[in-house]
Amino acid sequence: MRNDRFLRACRREPVDSTPVWMMRQAGRYMAEYRALRTKYGMLELCRTPELAAQVTMQPLRLGMDAAILFADILLPLEPMGAAFDFAKGEGPVIHAPVADRAGVDRLRVIEPEDGLGYVLETIRMLKKELEVPLIGFAGAPFTLASYLVEGGKSVHFAKTKRLMYEHPETWNDLMSKLAEVVRRFLRKQVEAGADAIQLFDSWVGQLSLSDYRAYVERHVAHVLKDIETCGVPVIHFGTGTYHLLEAQRDAGGTVIGLDWRTPLDEGWAKVGADRAVQGNLDPTVLLAPREIAFSHAQRVLEQAGGRSGHIFNLGHGILPETPVATVQAVIDFVHRTSARPE
Repeated sequence: MRNDRFLRACRREPVDSTPVWMMRQAGRYMAEYRALRTKYGMLELCRTPELAAQVTMQPLRLGMDAAILFADILLPLEPMGAAFDFAKGEGPVIHAPVADRAGVDRLRVIEPEDGLGYVLETIRMLKKELEVPLIGFAGAPFTLASYLVEGGKSVHFAKTKRLMYEHPETWNDLMSKLAEVVRRFLRKQVEAGADAIQLFDSWVGQLSLSDYRAYVERHVAHVLKDIETCGVPVIHFGTGTYHLLEAQRDAGGTVIGLDWRTPLDEGWAKVGADRAVQGNLDPTVLLAPREIAFSHAQRVLEQAGGRSGHIFNLGHGILPETPVATVQAVIDFVHRTSARPE
């Protein structure tokens, strides 16, 4: 690859400028993607390697230092036995939510080639074309469990927490199955050619520290500690996780993702100097006038202090209404402002 500054930053090595990529960088804010969506549904795009590879590469023209595989965190659920679809304006809908022991027992622990081979083929196709590193990913056990139990998106996660509190053995069996499927899936992504891995625990910030330690941490560690042995950077990301950062560090990950609620310097101090960090611009800042976006990006860079081991990113995914020109301008600003001799 021609540009490996993302990988060097993940390893806390010196770089010529701070690398930039953005979560959901391949998606609805880009006209090219919207044009494809007029012809194909979301799942059809994911399941067709040629199309998924095309979408993965679309944002690279903006100067991103890494590509992230175009897929969805819920894809492993269907071959496990939990069919779902995307309802317009509502997001994912699980056809038969998991509510009890019987629901957990129906879920299969699959091999990645059993129903997810198209994802691995997409990775293999991309590796023939990309000049920047490719990030593979999966959803973390808690986040996947929350979708399974709630039946889709949630605000309070009441059904999920009720199962967790009232039936801890059933909960742990559910988490164990999900963790093992995710572990196998991520390993196969690395074998297919992924240069780095990110575990998305998007909703884990809904838990207290004590609940995370009791009900989640060991399942996440089952995934991350194993993937770390593959020799690629492993990014552990969640939102609303200021109170969980030390526990997330203990669970695993060579890079810890920080959302915009956590000042980057404070978050880095919590996870320790032996980890790289990723983040953490508020995605809504990209909707503001360009100079305001620059000032917020500058603050993130100042909090990183020029230390080796910072990957510039958003605190969550790009919003669909984000102007492409602003995204490119911020990428250029970060590269220009952070440039330094190696």
